[in-house]
This record gives sequence, C-alpha cells and structure tokens, in this order.
Amino acid sequence: MRVVVRVGHRVRASRRPRAGRFSFHVRLPAQDVSIRVTAVDARGHGASTVVAPVAGLPAGAAPRFAWGRRDGRLTRSLTRLVRRFPGTAAAYVENLATGSGASWNARARFPAASTVKLAIAVQVLRSLGHAPAAGTRVAGLMDAMLIHSDNVAANELLTYVGGSTGVGAALVTEMLHEVGLVDTEMFGGYIPGTKRPPGIPALVTSEPSFGLGKYTTAWDLARLLRYVYLAAGGNGPLATRFASFTPAAARYLLFELTHVDEPGRITRFLGSRMRVAHKAGWISTARHDNGIVFTRRGAILVTVMTWNPAGVGVASDVLAGRVTRTALRLLRR
Repeated sequence: MRVVVRVGHRVRASRRPRAGRFSFHVRLPAQDVSIRVTAVDARGHGASTVVAPVAGLPAGAAPRFAWGRRDGRLTRSLTRLVRRFPGTAAAYVENLATGSGASWNARARFPAASTVKLAIAVQVLRSLGHAPAAGTRVAGLMDAMLIHSDNVAANELLTYVGGSTGVGAALVTEMLHEVGLVDTEMFGGYIPGTKRPPGIPALVTSEPSFGLGKYTTAWDLARLLRYVYLAAGGNGPLATRFASFTPAAARYLLFELTHVDEPGRITRFLGSRMRVAHKAGWISTARHDNGIVFTRRGAILVTVMTWNPAGVGVASDVLAGRVTRTALRLLRR
C-alpha cells in the first residue's frame, strides 16, 4: 500500500508505510490549507480523506512545556516601554519553547473587556467534549464571539453552558479558579450593542480603580492562553484537570484565534506572513491584547494591558506592537 499526502494541490509525501500505525511529518505553509490523504493498494484501488481548513504553523511552534525564567535584558527593555505609557499598563511575555521571558505589573487587575471571551470558549468546549461541527449553531456563535468579538454571541454561549448568563459566568470563573487563575472574574454577561473596538516575576506596581465588573490580570490571561497551547499537545492544567477539554478542541480554539478580526495591536509591526493566535478586548478606558506569535524557532506569548480613566486609544496599540517587536527581537536569539 502507498500513502500520498497532498497539501492543496501539491504532493508533500508519498511512501509505503510499514504495517500497523504510522505517522507522517509534512511542512505546511503559513496559511489556511486543505490536506488530502490517499491510500492506494496493490491493485490500484484507493480511498481518500480531506481535512480542511488547517492553519499551517512552523514545526518549531509545536506545543512543549518549559519552566519560566526571567530574562534580565528583556525585563529592562520591557520596563522602559511600559513606563512610558500615559496611564496604567501591564505586560507579560514568554518564549514558550525555552521559558525565557519577562513581566511588568502582571498581577494588577484591569477591566477584562472581551479578553475573557477566551475563557468562555474553553468552558463551551469542555461542555461539548469536542470541537463544534461546522455549520452548527454553536460553531457559528463561537466564530462570532472569538473572530468578531460579538457580545450577543458571548451571552448566548454563557446561557448555553449555564442556562443563564449569570450561571454561565459563574461556571467560567469556577473553571478558571480550578486551574489556579484566581485573579479573574467573569461577573455576568456582556452589554449587547457595545462596539469592539524564580519563574518570571509577576507583581503589582500600580493598579487601576474601576469599581465592579469583569476583571483579570496579564498574568492570568497569559497563563490561560499558555494552557490552551499546551492542551493542544495533551499537556498542561486544562488537559489534565478536564478530560472533556480534548487536544482536538484546543487545536480548534487556536485555529479560531488565528482568525480574530482585531488587527493593529500585538500584530502592529509584524509581517503579514507571521501567524498569530490572539484575543483582544477594549472599552473606553481599557485596551488589551493577549496572543501567541508563531515563529520558526518557537512560539512567543505576548500579553499587554492598558488603562487610562481619561480614555485609551492608539497609544495602547502602539505599546502592544512595540512590546511584541521587542520580545521577538530578544527571545528569538
């Protein structure tokens, strides 16, 4: 028997595997592709299956665990960048392949805005036990919530997992606390119609005062996304604590995040060929982004949060872009 693997219209592998289980490793372009696997027997009879769409990522970005460690040079550069922001800011960056990273004000609580929609998605996938089938109501809501940051879709998904937005939000918060993310609170649903617009130390330098509402920290956001990344390889707290959050579900979630319609933040100074999985969020006084930049040498996690009682704007996006650019320059060494 011969097995042929095509990526798009190109043959990327063709071989006669040994009897029993076998695996193929093929390089994928940094774009969405379809993969067709065809098996042909000695008589020329064949059968094929197609997997699509697949987000191509560099081999060096494959999920792996590494203990976090402070990078002194990056810490100094990050501190200079964040201190210049006209308001309160926080940042956390880490090379997920090596563990090297830095943070500033990462345990300070900020209004969460749409960033915690990532946590809603995790809870939905836990409830399903698998990725939603294409064309289903849940799949459509997940697309709307994650890619377009739709508040109505987020509320419907909270109701889906809990029967109401309040109960759904409580379940999301409970899930986060169970994996150690105790500085995040969902606090009910979203207001329909609002616009979208020794390890590494994580401390509080300054913290905004914003009253009641959803809150989170750069530390919690970064770890949640890191846990999703690890779960894609069957590792990390989300995979070990919640059997229903499968590696396939985690990979589906990362795929969704590579299509988020929130340009110009951590992606501001990146080339168009670089893949990024991220979830941003903003309100009038706060603007954040939380993502993983996939490079040939590994995956770089970047979380940037900003707040100003007088309002935030382009300065927040520029800070996120500069933090990402600095992290890539220093962590890809």
